[in-house]
Amino acid sequence: MENTPFQKLQRDLEIAATHMEKVLPKEVLDAFEKSIQDLRTSDSGRGLRAGVKAPDFTLVDSTGQKITLSEELLKGPVVLIFYRGTWCPFCNLELKAYQRMNDDIKAIGGQLIAVSPQTPNYSASVQEKNELNFHVLSDLHNKTAEQYNLKFKLPEYVYPIYRSLDISLETFNGDHSWELPVPATYVIDKAGIIRFASAEADYKKRIEPSKVMHILQSL
Repeated sequence: MENTPFQKLQRDLEIAATHMEKVLPKEVLDAFEKSIQDLRTSDSGRGLRAGVKAPDFTLVDSTGQKITLSEELLKGPVVLIFYRGTWCPFCNLELKAYQRMNDDIKAIGGQLIAVSPQTPNYSASVQEKNELNFHVLSDLHNKTAEQYNLKFKLPEYVYPIYRSLDISLETFNGDHSWELPVPATYVIDKAGIIRFASAEADYKKRIEPSKVMHILQSL
């Protein structure tokens, strides 16, 4: 297996972060960093730890088809990714990175499932934009994210900033909660046990897919 394509996510994330620093005003960047630190010091969004049973769920994909985690685990281990939305450039880079390794994951019997609080229409947009060939599911009102201890509410001081950047969470998510999942990645074995867990309050940071691949290979 060629590893080179799987090592580039961190580089892409760094480029995106540098670009963001160049195009956004300092007061906006400072507010975003404050929101990250506020989340770190809160009790929200810490995620589940490895070794526990993964909560089962049934969510719909962009076509309305219902996908149930326990049924998918009968086919093999699952890499479960919680992402913020189509409006998040860091999420799109992560999803593209997993698409690059999708065939390799399938080759060892695993599969990918990506979850966000977006409505099915916006899940379809993510899937089409990034040419994703794996399940992209809609977790309306963050009910599944809450089961995984990932749900948090954005602080009110970022609402006007998001709106000024044309990020209307009311539109993308179909509610007025201003709640999101902390970006997270889980590797779940066929028995439904979380074998690897990563949840990061700083949305600019994601686990390198090659590490996830190594964990899958060890199952």
